[in-house]
Amino acid sequence: MGGASRRLHIFFFPFMAPGHMIPMIDMAKLFTMRGCKSTLIATPYDKPTFLKSIEKFKDSGLNIDVVNVTLPLKEVGLPEDCDNLNRVTSMQMRQQFMRAIMMLDQQLELLIEKLAPDCLISDMFLPWTIEVAAKCGIPRLVFHGTSAFSIAGTECVRLYEPHKKVSSDSEPFVIPNFPGQITLSRMQLQDFVKEETEFTKFIDKVKESEKRSFGVVMNSFYELEPAYVDHYRTFLGRRSWLIGPLSLCNKEIEDKANRGKQISIDQLECLKWLDSRLTNSVIYICFGSMVNFTAAQLHEIAVGLEAAGQQFIWVVKKDADVEEGKEEWLPDGYESRIQNMGLIIRGWAPQVLILDHEAVGGFVTHCGWNSTLEAVTAGVPMVTWPVSAEQFYNEKFVTQVLKIGLDIGVKNWSRSIGDSVKSERVEEAVKRVLVGEEAEEMRRRAKALAEMARGAVEEGGSSWSDLGALLQVLRLQSSAPNEKI
Repeated sequence: MGGASRRLHIFFFPFMAPGHMIPMIDMAKLFTMRGCKSTLIATPYDKPTFLKSIEKFKDSGLNIDVVNVTLPLKEVGLPEDCDNLNRVTSMQMRQQFMRAIMMLDQQLELLIEKLAPDCLISDMFLPWTIEVAAKCGIPRLVFHGTSAFSIAGTECVRLYEPHKKVSSDSEPFVIPNFPGQITLSRMQLQDFVKEETEFTKFIDKVKESEKRSFGVVMNSFYELEPAYVDHYRTFLGRRSWLIGPLSLCNKEIEDKANRGKQISIDQLECLKWLDSRLTNSVIYICFGSMVNFTAAQLHEIAVGLEAAGQQFIWVVKKDADVEEGKEEWLPDGYESRIQNMGLIIRGWAPQVLILDHEAVGGFVTHCGWNSTLEAVTAGVPMVTWPVSAEQFYNEKFVTQVLKIGLDIGVKNWSRSIGDSVKSERVEEAVKRVLVGEEAEEMRRRAKALAEMARGAVEEGGSSWSDLGALLQVLRLQSSAPNEKI
């Protein structure tokens, strides 16, 4: 079969955390829709979720499947149910979890030998996969589950260390050699950037493996961040393809609802509730799968939402208190008072489905990239409440570059516990993003970006073309594997 026409077989290996797995599953669907055979790698714990997400695609005859790898949890001293980052509860367990993942190299090598893929796309947090791919003679692409803005911004801070030239943690500095005069403070930087830790050494390995990899794929689109994509490609010298927004490969209600974990509310019930609300009248509040808030902070959010007097859907992450029904964070009589105004979802929500509904006019978010891009794709302005990872960079992008959000005022980066925000600030932010001229202006800009997002993935669009170019390069590589493409 000729190199230009043969069906490519791609392995997709996500990091074991919902925010990394969901876009990787969407990517596998997208590659399958463009004529590839896609194989996702999952643990036995996550495999049912993966299979449910791809069920319709598989049933329609598209060539997509899931294979198993088993984490050696006992060998690193972890309980058997710790096969996803969501189940890891301490820094020590996180380090053990990362060690277990690194021990998957032989299983991955055997899978590649058995199934003979043409390419491996693996998460940035799996840097060791470059060695396995090189040994097996196939290219490895890095998947960055964030924006070119935050990747390039983080790298400029890492290279130039501007945070070491300020006199206090709160003093702002401009990110050097970076478009847009973007300012941060030391308080907003990741802990492993501020001081040398084991994770700092791990990130150095991530960067080194990225340089050695065939290239980078990103869940973004060129029109959203042209200056930062160009900066990433030219200044940092990375070959990259932007193929997002990946969530747009899900066209039907069922496909949107089946992304990620089992949802905690019937999607039709959720849509029925939204259908009864006016356009742009609902604020959606969700902080992703990893962020934890104290009971006191949840109480402040509850009070602020009620005081704002706006319609809302609030997703509260399930924890021991929620499951046991204690819920000390809810004010007395709260749910009976807000029954006509608000909907509280305990657990996992069909987020894309909610954001896409015309009743939703604003989104209070932790600024994880999946959530940020899903809001952009839906044309919904944001209230930014970053907590950890690269979320403070995403906040700057939303508020200062795109100008489709307002910050709630948090200043401190934390590994998982959200910064303290009083109910008055919640109330004010909710009103500002939903009502008035400022809200209308942000919404107008957000809707224009949503149009661009949809155009990018349509035939001839920037992301559609970037994916086509990548597939062409991979076909050439697979037909002449020893030549440098």
